[in-house]
Amino acid sequence: MLVIPDGAGPALLEAARTPVLEALTAEGQHARILSTPPGLPPGSETCIPTLLGRPPQRPVGRGRVDAAGYDVAVPAGLTPWRVDVLRPDGTRASASEAAVVARGLGVPAVPVRGHRLILLSARRPDSDTRLRVWNDGPAPEGRLDPPTAIVCGPGAAAGCGRLLGAHVTIPGGATGDVDTDLRAKARAAAAVIAERWPRVVVHVGAPDEAAHRLDRNAAISAIERLDAQLLEPLRELVARAPGRLAVCPDHATDPVTGRHTSDPVTGVTWSPDGEPAPVAAEPVDPAWLFSACGQAVSA
Repeated sequence: MLVIPDGAGPALLEAARTPVLEALTAEGQHARILSTPPGLPPGSETCIPTLLGRPPQRPVGRGRVDAAGYDVAVPAGLTPWRVDVLRPDGTRASASEAAVVARGLGVPAVPVRGHRLILLSARRPDSDTRLRVWNDGPAPEGRLDPPTAIVCGPGAAAGCGRLLGAHVTIPGGATGDVDTDLRAKARAAAAVIAERWPRVVVHVGAPDEAAHRLDRNAAISAIERLDAQLLEPLRELVARAPGRLAVCPDHATDPVTGRHTSDPVTGVTWSPDGEPAPVAAEPVDPAWLFSACGQAVSA
């Protein structure tokens, strides 16, 4: 099993009180992970496929990922464009503000969550001070091996999973933000483990969303809640299975700037019968998550 605390870079993890994660780290193995392939921008559309063994070769089209993640149908001949709606001061618009903007654009525009829109257009929409249009690119490519089930909220993790052939479960209460129901995700993870999926992934977007809003305290609180409400029951679940548990962010998000960084992230692997191991001196490839404790992310 792999848990992805989105945006939880080393500085945020160090500031948070995470007794469960600290125990996993002390009892297992940990290393710095190079989750962003060289030359590619850090972001979930890049880093989630990389953690799952399908690193992109070119920058991914985030609109294509979001369309899959939010179940937006894309008519033939049109491209899904990810668009962020911004206020005059550059901060993210609210969901209601984004919906008003969407109605006035003159092209099909689907509000999906918060400030996010998906515009369906054959040509790239124009960016301005109100609209930030993301670049297009290919969708994540390939099929995940081993077969994978992903528990997540709507958004990038769901989109990457669906495009890579994963079984995606979005439990009730999974919002993709700081109000997400982590206990519901733990229950959903238990259900897919019972279905005997070879690999189970649980994604939590809350730390990333809080950091994007420049709310460091909320990002830390999200990590602490993840530790207590998700990692604690998953550790017990993996110990009973028995299985192996890995925890690794897809990328870091700086709560001062609100931007993703390509700095190495901290990955941990643990199994109930494993032995602690020395820390690798240099950052390692994400494949380490699979090899450090055998099939480290299997349930």
